[in-house]
Amino acid sequence: MSTSTCTIDVNQLRVGLYVHLDLGWMDHPFTLSNFKLHNEEQIQKIKGIGLKTLRYDPKRSDCPPLPVKSNLNLIKPVLAAEQALAHAEESAVLAETTEPVIDAKLLRHKQLHHAIDESEKKFVVASDTIKNIQRNILSSSKQCLEQATLLVNDIVESTLCEGDIAIHALNGNRSSDAHYQHALNVTVLSMILAKSIEISREDAQLLGLAAILHDIGKLEVSDKILLKKDPLTHGEHAHYQLHSEFGARMVKSIGLSPRISKIVLQHHELADGSGYPAGLKAEQTDPLARIIVLANNYDSLCNPKNMSGAKTPYEALAYMFAHQRSKFDEDLLKRLIKSLGVYPPGSIVKLSNEQYATVVSVNPNYPLKPYVKIHSKQGKDEEDVIVDLREEVNINITACLKHAQIPAEVLKQINPRKRVSYFVDQAPETAAA
Repeated sequence: MSTSTCTIDVNQLRVGLYVHLDLGWMDHPFTLSNFKLHNEEQIQKIKGIGLKTLRYDPKRSDCPPLPVKSNLNLIKPVLAAEQALAHAEESAVLAETTEPVIDAKLLRHKQLHHAIDESEKKFVVASDTIKNIQRNILSSSKQCLEQATLLVNDIVESTLCEGDIAIHALNGNRSSDAHYQHALNVTVLSMILAKSIEISREDAQLLGLAAILHDIGKLEVSDKILLKKDPLTHGEHAHYQLHSEFGARMVKSIGLSPRISKIVLQHHELADGSGYPAGLKAEQTDPLARIIVLANNYDSLCNPKNMSGAKTPYEALAYMFAHQRSKFDEDLLKRLIKSLGVYPPGSIVKLSNEQYATVVSVNPNYPLKPYVKIHSKQGKDEEDVIVDLREEVNINITACLKHAQIPAEVLKQINPRKRVSYFVDQAPETAAA
């Protein structure tokens, strides 16, 4: 699914072009790094970043760029001079506001904090989009489907059509537990799985839409059942299980394909035949449904309705492999474990320097060296430091902890978010290439 791209001047941008922003790790104001331009506002934002040239993909674009107004080869020396001047000005500002000798490591830590902060902003935008879709899918189905399609297309392009991706667990200041959206988590996790197997772009888009809408049938289930904290009665549980059938019917009613309806219907069917509504085994279900089944169950273990029973990402993967392996496509389960890594994003770990940290991002190329947020003993967020363990030769992870293994005083110090939310972007090495 790789594509060939061309470099154009920023003044050649127009609505309909599919662009790539090679700015590093989410260092721009958009939800994803690669997307199709839908309006003039996006073009102005790109120009506001300060880019002079950027890549676009002719095959994924609806039109060619605007005619070039000047010879790009002639402006390269000018661009180099402008960049050098900007760098000199930035250095001068830093010299006026900091000590004469700048701590390079401290500067790198600030850059990583900024990258995480930008990721949080974009996650909030995606979360709000999902929330709007869930609230208005029946009353404004056409508009909501357009929003869902745009979001899915962006995630598909960013995840499947690029190189290595970084998987982030959101736990900073921009987003909160209130921004957690089960449908968004299932969509992101499904795309992570889709990237690990052979899947067409068309199937990936179907998968994304089905993931976003897989629980739409809960709109027809009573809030008394959905919000009940005590165990459901047999009758209540039977009614709750009907949400798969409700959802399949609703998907058809808003004009989506029969296959998406089928996937929604089967998102609780388990490989051993113990699922519902039909008790189908793995080979009887749609391959895309098997992906959503796995993503859905993993997220439900990490983010259950009753959070007192929540498992850490590490615990959830271990539990699924040790105790639920027969319920899932085993190959997909192994791929999920490999994709999320030895230390899944959102995990709490102990470091070789006796400090505790939260894994905030995993690059599959460096499974033992994730980005971590080291927590200060004072528990003040501004003193926490984001560290790329690839750059810390004297620090490594010694243990990935379960909730029961974390001392009470450490939990109080870390104050971890109750719900784990995921987002994806290009890995730093890919973006910098």
